[in-house]
Amino acid sequence: MNIFRLTADLLHLGSIFILIARLHQTRSSAGISLKTQALYVLVFATRYLDMLFSFVSVYNTLMKLFFLSSSAYIVFLMLGSLKPTYDKALDTFRVEYLLVGAAAFALLFPHKYTVLEVLWSFSIYLEAVAILPQLFQMTRTGEADNITSHYVFALGGYRALYIINWIYRYYSEDSYVDYVAWVAGVVQTVLYGDFFYIYFTRILKGKTFKLPV
Repeated sequence: MNIFRLTADLLHLGSIFILIARLHQTRSSAGISLKTQALYVLVFATRYLDMLFSFVSVYNTLMKLFFLSSSAYIVFLMLGSLKPTYDKALDTFRVEYLLVGAAAFALLFPHKYTVLEVLWSFSIYLEAVAILPQLFQMTRTGEADNITSHYVFALGGYRALYIINWIYRYYSEDSYVDYVAWVAGVVQTVLYGDFFYIYFTRILKGKTFKLPV
């Protein structure tokens, strides 16, 4: 644990709280990709199977339980009481390509060739691209409300901070290396590039968030 990882984890927590608050306050899931949220449930479900076999710390366990349960709760809301507000016609990204791609990379380039490690690698590769349905939907509409923009920014910011965390660990933990997480994390951060630029040049200046259609 270091300040960069702790800050990243808090930013990740913040992104989820922002989204849940937005869903409850507006009583609408308009502008939110159900496909992205479902992918995150799969990401956490396959990554945190190790909880059944090992214990690292109370902090680690509580964070894992929160990410898994909160992601499932968001999907529950979107499929339940907020289903009438979900626009399926806008959420059209072909997630099967993401699933097949992540599975292929996990089998070809896993952290280790064990069931748990292959599933962990799958979750890392899938998380790297899980935001694409959300970004694609925002591109289709050409805009997003500010709360949704803050959610996406916090989600992207958490991963960017993890890159700094890995750099710090490389120099402080005897050349720490995790190529699976590193490559996936860099790809994930790059995908947020255009979003970050528009966020900083518009939202932080009090303007409406708009994307090129």
